[in-house]
This record gives sequence, structure tokens and C-alpha cells, in this order.
Amino acid sequence: MADAEVGNQTSITEFILLGFEILPELQILLFLLFLIIYLATMAGNVLIIVLIITVQHLHTPMYFFLGNLSCLETCYTCTLLPKMLASFLTGDRTISFSGCFIQLFFFGILIVTECCLLSVMSYDRYLAICKPLHYAALMSERFCYKLAAGSWIIGFIVVSIIYLFLLKLTFCGPNQVDHFFCDFFEMIKLSCSDTYEIELVDYSLSCIFVLPPFLLTLMSYVCIITTIVRIPSTTGREKAFSTCSSHITVLTIFYGTLTIVYMLPKINTLRALNKIFSLSYTVLTPLANPLIYSLRNKEVREAVRKVVSVFMNCKGMQTFLNYISRLKQNGNKRNQSSGK
Repeated sequence: MADAEVGNQTSITEFILLGFEILPELQILLFLLFLIIYLATMAGNVLIIVLIITVQHLHTPMYFFLGNLSCLETCYTCTLLPKMLASFLTGDRTISFSGCFIQLFFFGILIVTECCLLSVMSYDRYLAICKPLHYAALMSERFCYKLAAGSWIIGFIVVSIIYLFLLKLTFCGPNQVDHFFCDFFEMIKLSCSDTYEIELVDYSLSCIFVLPPFLLTLMSYVCIITTIVRIPSTTGREKAFSTCSSHITVLTIFYGTLTIVYMLPKINTLRALNKIFSLSYTVLTPLANPLIYSLRNKEVREAVRKVVSVFMNCKGMQTFLNYISRLKQNGNKRNQSSGK
């Protein structure tokens, strides 16, 4: 193969994403399945973003952060699924050297940003439940913007530093990535260089920027649960818990699968299981989040009904429905005439 220049000269111009070992006749079925997941994920998250922007009573810190999370989930989907869909449809599992590194870069930013955003959302729920009298003053609009921007900036900085060290590595073969996307640790295995330095940097940055958000999330919910248990009335406890139940569900799915993926022993017999759990937090979680927040959240459901009602009552939609009704009536008249 011709040389490709990224950092040092390498002898690899493309990688092969092995993905899941499946029968060829299942390719089209999986393509249709993941296409439905892709469209549903995009539609669900975009709907939440539109609702939060357009519906006035959703202009609160909790929904502002939820809008950021939905934006992040949309980016997740666009980063991973198009290539997966193309491989199912064409059978071509190759990805260019630069394409693999670009996918790895954006995926890394999103995963770190999500850890920070989930932590920020936990802190928001902590203030709302544990310090309700000071909530409005502490969680001001300006502070919300700073927290959201800080989450995205931390994700960009952390991954950019790791990326600079990654570009110094050489890849001279093999070029088969045993995953369905360009995963960082799978890429490290393929390098011909000494990876001690980049692994040390990755571990250090994770301890500084990723572990603290997780600990803050854990501490926030310890305080939240303690406060809820102390509420004397059952109705009060249920109301307080309902405001954070959706977030707890998302946290459990995200951190649960993420922990399993990176804590499982890296042995051949568990590789398939590792990929399945990776599929859970990269593909299924972005699909589930809109459902979790909409089906379990009364305010979101009411906002959806309001938007649908406005859409159905608009002049253009009413004209369209009247046109369909007239077509049906004309069809019935023709059927009656032909019957006679």
C-alpha cells in the first residue's frame, strides 16, 4: 500500500472494521433494523430540541441541559451509524485512515462531554431538591450556559491532547479493528509504536476530567436520595423522585454499560459481549433517551400534545385534511355508482 502521512509515515492507508461476525443473508435485515434505529433516534432527539426551543414552559435549566444532551445524542448517531449502515448495505467494511481518526476524534469528544453533561444534570437536580429556596439564584441562566459550554470545552480539550499523542504513533499492520467503530483501545493495539506514553496520558486525563464528574454525580444522588427519604409525606417523596427518575435511568444505562465494556477482561471469549454492550451505550442509549424523557415526563408529553394540536389546527393542515376528506367522499360516490 502507498504511504499515508499522519504524524509519522505509516504503511496503512485504511482499516477494516470487523464488526459482528454475521451471516451474509442477515446483512439486509440488519441494515433495515439499524436504519429504523437511526431515523427514530434522529427524529426523537430533534423533536426534544425543537420542543425545548419553542415551548415557553420548558425554558428551565433542567430542559436546557436535556436539550444539550439530545444535541449530543444526535451527533453520536451521525458519527457512528452512517458508516455502519453503509457496511451492512454494501458489505464494504473498510474505512480510510483519516476517516477512522476523524471518527475516533469526534466520538471521544462526545463520550467525555456526555460524562460532564450527566454530572451537570445531576448537580441541577441536587440543587432543585436539596436547596429549593436557593435554586433560582444558584442555577441562573448565565451559570447554565457556562456549565454547558464547559462540558463541551472539556470534551474537546481532553480528546485533543490524547489525539496529538495518537498522531505520533505508527501503524504498519495489521489493519483489522475488532470492533464496529474506531475504538481508541482497539486502535492502540494495532500500533507498532510504544504505547506506554499515550496510555499514561489517557489514564491521567481520565482521572482528572472524567472520574470527578462521575464522583460528583454519585455524591449528588446520595444527597438527593437522603433528602427524599426525609420528606414526611408520601406525595412529596413521589413528586421529588419523579423529577429525577428519568435521569437516574439514563445514568444507570450509560455508566452501567460503559463500566462493563471497559472493566471486562480483554479475552477472546468476551469480545462479542464487549461489542454488544458497546452497541448499547453508542446506539441504543441515544434511541432510548428521548423515549425515557418523553414517556416518563409529564411536561414533555404536554408539550408534544400542544405542538401537535397547534400543527393540526393550523390553516394549511386543516386545508390538507379537508382535501383528503373530499377525496374519500368522491371515492365512495364512485364506488356507489359502479355498484348500481
